[in-house]
Amino acid sequence: MAEQELDVRTLRQPDKHPTIFGTYDALAAGESFVLVNDHDPKPLRGEFDVEHPGSYSWEYLETGPAQWRIRIGKLTSTALPRVLCDTTNAEPGDIDAAGAVWKLDMRDRDLDSNIIRLTAGGTIDAHAGPDLDVLIHVLGGSGWLGTERGTIVLAPGVLLWLPRRSRREFTAGDEGLRYLTVHQRRRELALDTITTRSAD
Repeated sequence: MAEQELDVRTLRQPDKHPTIFGTYDALAAGESFVLVNDHDPKPLRGEFDVEHPGSYSWEYLETGPAQWRIRIGKLTSTALPRVLCDTTNAEPGDIDAAGAVWKLDMRDRDLDSNIIRLTAGGTIDAHAGPDLDVLIHVLGGSGWLGTERGTIVLAPGVLLWLPRRSRREFTAGDEGLRYLTVHQRRRELALDTITTRSAD
């Protein structure tokens, strides 16, 4: 049987990667297809490294200049289990508007997960949570979680359950606060009010 060939040169740019990953997902372990493109798809390979590290193959059959042909194979039936990061020292420099220093990046997933870092005295103001349950594991530092009926002390090792739509407010202690969140995936995580600020 002839090997499947996928020519994406005529596709709209936003459709290319979803079509390629859809073709890959439909393969059985041990099968492959040949991707035809008009350039070396290095960003695509980067996405494969995130989504399927160790479970796919990538073989250049033709390397331009007008046409690139790459055989992409599926080595395992599913993506492989893997280590994502070491939470004992996950301290990247970039913090987004919600205080996240790490997040789960896989395209095909059922969960969302982030590592949130607040500086000393930093807060996430009182708000009603989203319409989903959130699990929080405190990784480092200290602080307090304000609820409708009181305050919970936060310290490394504390595992929190935030029921959907529950009111919550975070305040970091003198050493700052770092915690992991895990919840069901949704496209937009919109909170009623969320402000992260430093005490200085």
